[in-house]
Amino acid sequence: MPECHTIPCLLSPWSEWSDCSVTCGKGMRTRQRMLKSAAELGDCNEELEQAEKCMLPECPIHCELTEWSQWSECNTSCGKGHMIRTRMIKIEPQFGGAACPETVQRSKCRVRKCLRGAGMEKRRWKEAR
Repeated sequence: MPECHTIPCLLSPWSEWSDCSVTCGKGMRTRQRMLKSAAELGDCNEELEQAEKCMLPECPIHCELTEWSQWSECNTSCGKGHMIRTRMIKIEPQFGGAACPETVQRSKCRVRKCLRGAGMEKRRWKEAR
């Protein structure tokens, strides 16, 4: 009798590719197939799973800001005025990421009451000296 040959692998067709492993950006997807012949009938070195990279639209990058600065001093030495505080943009939004909120805030301030005619009193006092 002629020498026995090993029986070739019988494999199922490849499955559909899986969904990408991520919802945005770079990921992986896989597909499989099954061994249809009994393993003991012969060696089967065929791959049963494949993987490949997949790329979806870029992930949104949201705005990032620094912490608020300290409030400035009141912009007047007497009466009503305002003070401000600021923060800087660390990362600009991209690919549909959340927009940056305000970076400057203004608040009312009131320093001691202004004296009426204070300038006139100073002049008179200087002249008196």
